[in-house]
Amino acid sequence: MKAIRDVLSDYFQAWNEGFISKEGDHIRRFMSKDFVGYWAHSGVTEPDPYFYDYDLNLVLKQMDHAEKTFDVCTLSERNEGREVIVVGKETNTMNGKPFTAQCMFVWRNEEDKWKLLREYIELER
Repeated sequence: MKAIRDVLSDYFQAWNEGFISKEGDHIRRFMSKDFVGYWAHSGVTEPDPYFYDYDLNLVLKQMDHAEKTFDVCTLSERNEGREVIVVGKETNTMNGKPFTAQCMFVWRNEEDKWKLLREYIELER
């Protein structure tokens, strides 16, 4: 099984390729069918949820000249190593302007592959 840091690198590379192609299928292959994501920023009362079947292509089409990077702060195994919690800072650079967010990802080993089970993204404002 691939190391989680390699999977993270591949995942964010898939996003960067998706910004060019405007196709989300390559990104979705990293996601568990049980995936749930939450997006928020300081001005909202509660985060907005999204699920495995959300429209990735629409998200990609809204972002021109974009690049996504991620800096890992912590990696924590749980459930006897079958899950990994990753906390870090994501930066989306769009048209040369950076937008940062604090993130928590939960990756789960599914059939000997790491799949993104949950993500929480809190945009810094």
